Amino acid sequence: MRIQFPPAGARLSGGRRALLAAPLGLIAVIMVADLSTGPDIHLGPLLVAAPALTATFGSARLTAAIGAVAVAAQIVLGLLFGRTLTADHQTQTAALFLATIFLVAFRAVHERREQALDRARWVADVAQKVLLKPLPAQIGPLELASAYVAAEAEAQIGGDLYAAVRARDATRLLIGDSRGKGFTAVGDAALLLGAFHAAAHRFPPLPRLVAHLHNTVYWDAEEPADDLAAGESFITAAVLEIPDGEPRVHVIDCGHPPPILVRGGEVVPLEIPDPYLPLGLGAPTTEKDYEADTFEFPVGALLLLYTDGVIEARDAHGTFYPLTERLASWGERDPRSLVRRLHEDLLDHAGGSLGDDAALIAIRRKP
Repeated sequence: MRIQFPPAGARLSGGRRALLAAPLGLIAVIMVADLSTGPDIHLGPLLVAAPALTATFGSARLTAAIGAVAVAAQIVLGLLFGRTLTADHQTQTAALFLATIFLVAFRAVHERREQALDRARWVADVAQKVLLKPLPAQIGPLELASAYVAAEAEAQIGGDLYAAVRARDATRLLIGDSRGKGFTAVGDAALLLGAFHAAAHRFPPLPRLVAHLHNTVYWDAEEPADDLAAGESFITAAVLEIPDGEPRVHVIDCGHPPPILVRGGEVVPLEIPDPYLPLGLGAPTTEKDYEADTFEFPVGALLLLYTDGVIEARDAHGTFYPLTERLASWGERDPRSLVRRLHEDLLDHAGGSLGDDAALIAIRRKP
């Protein structure tokens, strides 16, 4: 299917049609003022404000049209005062014409840039949907909700990642944070997500799965596409397995912030006694190098997974986001409302934008 993008500013919305009255009204006001002040005071040069104002919201074609009206108004003023053939009036008219040409050219370049940005945003949105597939609202006996906030103002996806798959009578989840930069981070995230989706549903033991993920990242980092990225690409991650038939969760933590269990009014970060190295660091591993930690995950409890972009978000005074305190003070008991409130509160704490990407997953075991 071919996607076509309309020219930027090709059609005026209802709001922009209303804005069109401003430059036309400005031309009328300047003409009336010039006629009122007499032949000794020339206000015609102010007419350039009309096309300049139009260029802020209208297309290049509309800017040219308003510029033409302004030039015509300048000529009319010359005719009314009988100064059309004077050097002063001709110079003012020529200057207004040239200014309009400049504004139209500027607007045309800006429109091409807007079209390029629209295409880039569309590609980024597709990439996000391909790499970070939306988590289902329910998977097995679990309810899920997730959110992703990219630090870059125009970005849709960065180096944070998450995924969930069914594997026999259990659900396996992955959350991670790539330490590469730019396209390297996105490439690392795509690599790990592909490896996880390909292997997790086959239900290898959890230590074998994590060893496979580590080795995938390790061997890819051995020959980075960019020499500057050598030794800098690794991924902190937590890999979880939640069995359907028992109120427990098995976790292998590879340098990632520990999950948080919310049960009633109690908020408990899961204590990982000895986290493993991030994926891709060190040497190749085998399943013998990993052992899962097991924690209680009872019916009705919430489990929150997150990346460090959440806890490292700072307010205007440099204060880190107090995640556990916020969770303890709220009464949300379902994943969707918890993620929504946390997302909004996090952005409010950080002043509307984060210094690092942030990802969230909330999980509840249904009865």
